[in-house]
Amino acid sequence: MLLRLKLLLLLAFAAVLGFCAWLIGFALSPIELASPTVEFSIRPGSTLRGATRQIIEAGLSMPEWKFVLLARANGASAGVKAGSYQVSHGVTPLQLVRKITRGEYAQAEILLVEGWNFRQVREALNAHADLRHDSAGLSEAQIMAKLGAPGVLPEGAFFPDTYVFAKGASDLAVLARARSTMKKRLESAWAGRAPDLPMTDPYEALILASLVEKETGRAGDRTMIAAVFANRLRRKMKLQTDPTVIYGMGEKFDGNLRKRDLVTDTPFNTYTRLGLPPHPIAMPGLASLEAVMHPAQTDALYFVSRGDGTSEFSRTLVEHNRAVGKYQMPGARRRSGR
Repeated sequence: MLLRLKLLLLLAFAAVLGFCAWLIGFALSPIELASPTVEFSIRPGSTLRGATRQIIEAGLSMPEWKFVLLARANGASAGVKAGSYQVSHGVTPLQLVRKITRGEYAQAEILLVEGWNFRQVREALNAHADLRHDSAGLSEAQIMAKLGAPGVLPEGAFFPDTYVFAKGASDLAVLARARSTMKKRLESAWAGRAPDLPMTDPYEALILASLVEKETGRAGDRTMIAAVFANRLRRKMKLQTDPTVIYGMGEKFDGNLRKRDLVTDTPFNTYTRLGLPPHPIAMPGLASLEAVMHPAQTDALYFVSRGDGTSEFSRTLVEHNRAVGKYQMPGARRRSGR
């Protein structure tokens, strides 16, 4: 009787060893792929078995039951993460189990460029093939409500940067990250601002930073341009900056700013109205935010482009007009704000 029990235990042990060896062999053998690289998606709410079917249907050749058994043996039956994935030649079932349980998604990225307005941001999001376009068809107000910011204007509310995301992620998720980043950057910059600035709150600083962003052709000029604007605000002088006029024209702008455009009043025409425009006109980068918080120490009230991306700064209108005559083409209009 004892001998028979020992024999049964030995057979059971051998069976367990055999099963483990078989499972290990399957776990470590490369999966046959339909192409050198295969992308697949696991839908939200998928069970382990359902996720396995989606993987196989995408072009990974393996027995469904074997993969489910391996995943369960690794404690993954309830831990499959929805998302888009990518695998390449040589991937094993064990590596695949780890990938879909750890959420090692296939990644993509999108660049939101400094100086873009919100219309350009939406165009970039809509054109990105690896994003889920949940914002398509929504109004600006609806988008901001989806982001938990009802009533907040989107212009300038997002931080320009490169955002990495899992393929198939919502464009709203990218916007949420960009908005959160801008809030943190703005709050931090405002907390460390220089004393005696003419802006009364962080939002006014954001507006001014958007003007600096659009006016700056050279990084080294940012603090000087910010100083010119700050000096003019203190003296109750019109800012007279072209980018605000262009923004106020919207789709009417054809690439050529004319004298009549400068005298046509809009809420954004800083040639006809004192102070800052109602809201930002673009996304300012960190350098522009820092520039308005720490403008250069100067009495300059004017600047004009030298034509090489840099600017000439002047204290008086006489000096400014002389600079305009030097750096602008004959007959060019003279602008007090530049």
